[in-house]
Amino acid sequence: MATNEELIGRTDINDLEAILSITNNDVEEVAHAVKDNADAIFTWDYERTRPALGKLYEKAKKSQWNAQTDLPWETPVDQEEVAINNALQAGGFGQGIDLSGTALEKWGDKEWLDFAVESQNWTLSQFMHGEQGALLCTAKIVETVPWIDAKYYASTQVMDEARHVEVFAKYLDEKLSGHYPINAHLRLLLDDIVQDSRWDMTYLGMQIMVEGLALAAFGFLHQLTTEPLLKQLLRYVMSDEARHVAFGVLSLQEYYSGLTQAELRERQEFAFEAAVRMRDRFLQQEVWERLGIPVKEAVHLTLQAPERALFQQMLFSKIVPNCKKLGLLDTADGYLRQRFTELGVIAFEDWADTGAEYEAYDEVAKDREAAAAS
Repeated sequence: MATNEELIGRTDINDLEAILSITNNDVEEVAHAVKDNADAIFTWDYERTRPALGKLYEKAKKSQWNAQTDLPWETPVDQEEVAINNALQAGGFGQGIDLSGTALEKWGDKEWLDFAVESQNWTLSQFMHGEQGALLCTAKIVETVPWIDAKYYASTQVMDEARHVEVFAKYLDEKLSGHYPINAHLRLLLDDIVQDSRWDMTYLGMQIMVEGLALAAFGFLHQLTTEPLLKQLLRYVMSDEARHVAFGVLSLQEYYSGLTQAELRERQEFAFEAAVRMRDRFLQQEVWERLGIPVKEAVHLTLQAPERALFQQMLFSKIVPNCKKLGLLDTADGYLRQRFTELGVIAFEDWADTGAEYEAYDEVAKDREAAAAS
């Protein structure tokens, strides 16, 4: 069994010093090359043998939307007003944290507003970078998965992911006030997923872990924000993301039923590593650096905020039940159940998995039906 040191580079998963020591030293980097070690697989068997994937493929074809024309880009966005409203929704700026004797003790409304604006820029930037990771990984799935039904569906997801990168970049450029480079923890995870030669690891890392967390994070932000353009953008992106996670569940459930215990343990360890890296990427250390605040002190303070623990836990509300459906929680002596328990997220195991619930997320179809009826 791999140790924490081998998987994530530290013994204690909550070692803040070690977490913050991982930084992005190439903030001016424009292109980032990663070795793709997988073979491109042609299949000459064109028989459609997986009805569930076929149904998902048909749904994907009908649910395509145009990033340029299907969203009301003319909607005015006052970023400071949005930041204030978001803070009010969350209970106010800096609430529930003892700031005495810290660099934030004398912060007033202006400083907290500056932080909220930068936090918006940072959050949407990381979503954008993650979507580009999904774009590359899904293109890799088209190349590497041996089933024609999966290749068909994955090709529609490549289009989805290109659209997601497009909408987040457009929103950042036209409605907000700047991009942030990719967070170091997110980049490490994406690099690991791309570098692995096994097609099912691309599925597990991207479709189950990254996309599962994104679906939960988008849902959280959708509930929080009062900004109508972002709200509709997130609804449309979530419609796609639910299908993407379902694609991973439907494909891996079949494949994992034939793996050995040793092979499943490798997948459990990979899922745990991915979970820790995704949790660590939400500490926003780059925002504190830009604002000139001691990062370790600021992160330690924000982790004390009552809503922070809830937010971090809710990010796993899709991942844990999907891992359970794949049989990864309790196989190989329950390794992943133990690790998710340590992360404080095992309570989500009986929540709905995403294998079939994607129908409920189809906001694009609902909007089109409403338009046709009016």
